Amino acid sequence: MRIAIIGPGAIGSTFAYALARAGHDVAVIARGERLSWLQREGAIVLGSGERAEVKVHEALDASTKWDLLLVTVLAPQVAAVLPALRASAARKVMFMFNTFESIAPLREAVGAERFAFGFPGGVFALLIEGRVHPQIRRGTTSSDAAWAEVFSDAGIPTAVEADMQSWLRTHAAMVVPLMAIGTTVFARGDGVSWREAAAHAVAFEAGLDVVRAVGSRVRPPAIGAMARLPRFVLTALLWAFSRTKVLRDLGALGTAEPRMLIDMMRAAAPALAAPLQAIRP
Repeated sequence: MRIAIIGPGAIGSTFAYALARAGHDVAVIARGERLSWLQREGAIVLGSGERAEVKVHEALDASTKWDLLLVTVLAPQVAAVLPALRASAARKVMFMFNTFESIAPLREAVGAERFAFGFPGGVFALLIEGRVHPQIRRGTTSSDAAWAEVFSDAGIPTAVEADMQSWLRTHAAMVVPLMAIGTTVFARGDGVSWREAAAHAVAFEAGLDVVRAVGSRVRPPAIGAMARLPRFVLTALLWAFSRTKVLRDLGALGTAEPRMLIDMMRAAAPALAAPLQAIRP
């Protein structure tokens, strides 16, 4: 397959590495320091030193009939690349980033027949001095079954989710309290207090209320089951989880993403968002 990846940060680079190592023809479109680093190396390089050669470009060639354009930029950066995506001859355009907002405008921009959305829920990766340090587990999802199989064959287990809009919104409701706790843990070097854990449990419940208020379902249903736990149980789980390395690593990613998601949720349902605003890092 001919695959172009726009935004080869930690996540995009992990996909580029896996797909290139699986034998696909992979190109990455980058800018700034990342572009310079990749042009110098001509490859995605892991922290271990393992390499996967990729083509490196500073702009998307709209005339190339890519089998897949994988867009892994941050949500606020999508508008800047949308004209190029719209003009591209790519057969499939898959967006892959965290958002709570409607994905319908993206579908309309590239055409329903070309549109797909995915989320790298099973990929945790850091980009350190140009090198990628990935951890890959189950949890990645895609609305496109054929590409889910390609990703899985490349070593990134990917499940199919038909209602990615609901899945994304539910994921935001779940991950915002975890990311907010993570930033506190990372800065403090210790877990949160019981009172802080309780505030984040309330925010989780409020986030799911926002999901339902905007007409989305809770997907997968297991997340809804979590919300039905007694609040003291959910509080205890968050309190205990705040003392794990997973949360410290999550906090190392910074405050930008949880702030963005909370702001999106507040804009979607202001009357329900006070508990979310209370934990905004």
